[in-house]
Amino acid sequence: LLFFIPRFGRNCLIQFEDFANTNAFRLLDKYRDHYCTFNDDIQGTASVAVAGLLAALRITNNKLSDHTILFQGAGEAALGIANLIIMAMKKEGTTKEEAIKKIWMVDSKGLIVKGRAALTHEKERFAHQHAEMKNLEDVVNNIKPTVLIGVAAIGGAFTKKILKDMATFNKLPIIFALSNPTSKAECSAEDCYQLTEGRGIFASGSPFNPVTLPDGRKLFPGQGNNAYVFPGVALGVVSCGVKHISEDIFLTTAEVIAQMVSQKNLEEGRLYPPLHSIREVSVKVAVKIAEQAFRDKTATFYPEPKDKEAFIRSQVYSTDYENFRTDSYTWPKEAMKIQTGTS
Repeated sequence: LLFFIPRFGRNCLIQFEDFANTNAFRLLDKYRDHYCTFNDDIQGTASVAVAGLLAALRITNNKLSDHTILFQGAGEAALGIANLIIMAMKKEGTTKEEAIKKIWMVDSKGLIVKGRAALTHEKERFAHQHAEMKNLEDVVNNIKPTVLIGVAAIGGAFTKKILKDMATFNKLPIIFALSNPTSKAECSAEDCYQLTEGRGIFASGSPFNPVTLPDGRKLFPGQGNNAYVFPGVALGVVSCGVKHISEDIFLTTAEVIAQMVSQKNLEEGRLYPPLHSIREVSVKVAVKIAEQAFRDKTATFYPEPKDKEAFIRSQVYSTDYENFRTDSYTWPKEAMKIQTGTS
């Protein structure tokens, strides 16, 4: 930041990622209120995951606060998602304290509970009164979550027993295997659909092929890619001159993405809009951020555009050119003739 700001100014949006857990949160907390910056691993991942959950609620027909959520993993991604889930639950009318009680986490040492040694400040927030447990299968069987989210990059962590148990506890279990690459995915789309008898609501961080069920239904697993989030966030923030990127922006982004999932998409098993529409998703996200920024007086671009969608679209970089070749001209044929002197 000390290098970029003097060179590019405070209007420069700085996106950072791939920092160690402790450093990522420390740096985000240190700079978020002083510069235009966000952490994609924490906030971008949170936004796309919550978007998938909001879309899933249209299938389960209930509220986010009606669910018990268990994370396999307690790093940047898990903590970012959990904090945004709390915001979403609060928006439904649930208190912050009640929302936290609905979220459980498992890290490399087991279930995060009160009294367990060496918990970071971020993890302590989600430590509940409970006996210590090491094995994920036992944790799932004991907690009986309605939502299971994997973000620990442990391939195959969602075993056949876990998937079958999730289908036993829940009519419509929500199972997100968000780790990537594919070799690190907690389970495959096929295993999720087959072992939950086609009732599992699945999303992944890696691409999976469509799955045909015994009843003939063909399901297309939704891939929760951060590419749904950061282009639209950057477009909206930069276009409106937003100085600091609040968490509200990422919840708004999640809501827009979920709203762009059609009923047909849901019937096909998709929790995200088709990837071919991602450019339009980015525009819609940016438009909603612009509306929010001018309403909250956080925009610094003036005058306020009357047609915000037209304004946002005018800011989108276009690769369409009338001609890729530079203009060139030819001399008239007569002028090209060699002129000779006459006697």
